[in-house]
Formats: sequence, C-alpha cells, structure tokens
Amino acid sequence: MTTTTPNSTLRTTPGSGVRSRLTSRGVANAVVLIAALYTMLPALWLLLASTKNADALFGSDILSFGNFSFASNLSDLFSMDGGLYGEWYVNSLLYAVVGALTGSLISVAAGYAFDKYEFRHKEKLFALVLTGVMVPPTVLALPLYLVASGVGMVNTFWAVFIPVLFNPFGVYLARLLSSGYVPNEVLEASRVDGAGELQTYVRVSLRMLGPGFVTVFLFQLTAIWNNFFLPMVMLSDQHLYPLSLGLYTWNSSATVSPEYYPLVVIGSLLAVVPLIVAFVMLQRYWKSGLTAGSVK
Repeated sequence: MTTTTPNSTLRTTPGSGVRSRLTSRGVANAVVLIAALYTMLPALWLLLASTKNADALFGSDILSFGNFSFASNLSDLFSMDGGLYGEWYVNSLLYAVVGALTGSLISVAAGYAFDKYEFRHKEKLFALVLTGVMVPPTVLALPLYLVASGVGMVNTFWAVFIPVLFNPFGVYLARLLSSGYVPNEVLEASRVDGAGELQTYVRVSLRMLGPGFVTVFLFQLTAIWNNFFLPMVMLSDQHLYPLSLGLYTWNSSATVSPEYYPLVVIGSLLAVVPLIVAFVMLQRYWKSGLTAGSVK
C-alpha cells in the first residue's frame, strides 16, 4: 500500500505560469492583428487605387509608386458631368447630418417619454416600436414610395429626407440610455423647484443624455449616409442623388465608359471621410454612451 504525504502534491514552477500567460497573450494579440489587417485591407486597397489612372488600375502595379494620378483623378472627379459629384456630396451631407440631427432629437425625446412617463397602452406602443426595429428598411421602400406618390413628393428632397427622421431602433436605444443616464430623483428635484416638464427635459434631462444623444446620432448618421435603396426608389433626378446612388450610376456606366472607374474609386474614398471624422471627433461621447446602464 502506498501513502501520500502533503509534500507529494504536484507543484508548478513559477516560470511555467509566466510562459503560459505570455503564450496566451501572444496568441490573442496575433488573432487581433490578423483581424485588424483583414478589416483594413479593403481600405488600404481603396487608398492605393485612388492614386492610379485607369490603365494602372486594371494592371498589376497598384502597389507600386508609379502612375501617381491622385491630383488628376481628384480634378476629374469634381469636373465630370458638370460637377455632379460635388452636388451628390452636398446632398449626402444634408440627408445625413441634418436628418441624423433631427431624427436623433425625435428618437431621444420619444425614448425619454417611454422611460419616464406613464400613459395608456405604453408597453403596447413600445412593442410596436420594437416591431419596427425588426422590419428591414427595404421592405418599407415600396409603401413609402406609394405614400410619397400620393402626396406628390416623389423625386423631391423631402421624399428621402422625411422617412429617415423616424428610426425605431433609435427610440429603443434612447429608452435604454435614458434609464441609465437620468435618475428619477433628479427629475423629482427639478419639479419641486417649479420647473415644467418641457423645461426639465431641455435644461436637465437632455444635457444628461448628451453621450446617449451622440450615440444615437452616430448610428443614424451611418445608416442615412449609407442609405441606397430608398433614394433609388424615390429619385430620378441625378441632381438630388446622394453619394451612394450617384457612385452606383457611375459604376454602371463604367462598363461602357472605363474612364469612370478611377472616379468611382476616388469618389468612394472621399465618401468615407465624413464618417471617419464624425467617429474620431465624437468617440469619447459614443464610447460612454454604449456603456450607459452597465454600472448602476
């Protein structure tokens, strides 16, 4: 019969634990690095391809430093078809920035009302909002076109602008953010001091919802900026096109006129700049907005 003593238990050397942690960290960093490179590869190709002319674009020398035509491509981009690209850019800024700002105000106000007030059929109405979240936007394009046609708004700025103001997901997110950012005790104190409901919302609640408002704004800005199907259904005047639809028409024309290909590439590069600028400038707000309510 064998006996064991307390000193006979297995012992690990201090170096083995350190090596194990370093190995795990190295594997995790390698996976993150590979994922980052895979994600950035299309952006890198777009950046390099925007500096090439049509001949180099279809050749095998995109990675070379020859055939540098960025300035020429940029000049051709804003002069092609009478400067349509500039009009598309301005249209996208109006649709996205003004639409996201107005839509975020509507979404945050609705989400705040769902969170802080009691009214008849509140949860049923909120369930209807959640149903709207699950409906794909492409499904709504044809009904929206029929409504716009009935009121004579087809092929106008408002046919694209008005539908993007109402975002069910923004209302849902705003309700969650309101519950995490605005304590009920603060509202009670404001009411005791004699402030009305609208005054309390504008001067107290909306300021506390600042990071949440930025989060909703960025979500809606990205969705409207990348909106494609609704403008394609609503618009036939090229002067009203956003960037997404305008670049699509140029890309379709490139099969017949190859000179459009470099313009589509550099136009796509410039099209992502506003989104990058918005996320970089507002990152400290939307990061805190995404974690709202995680710690009570």
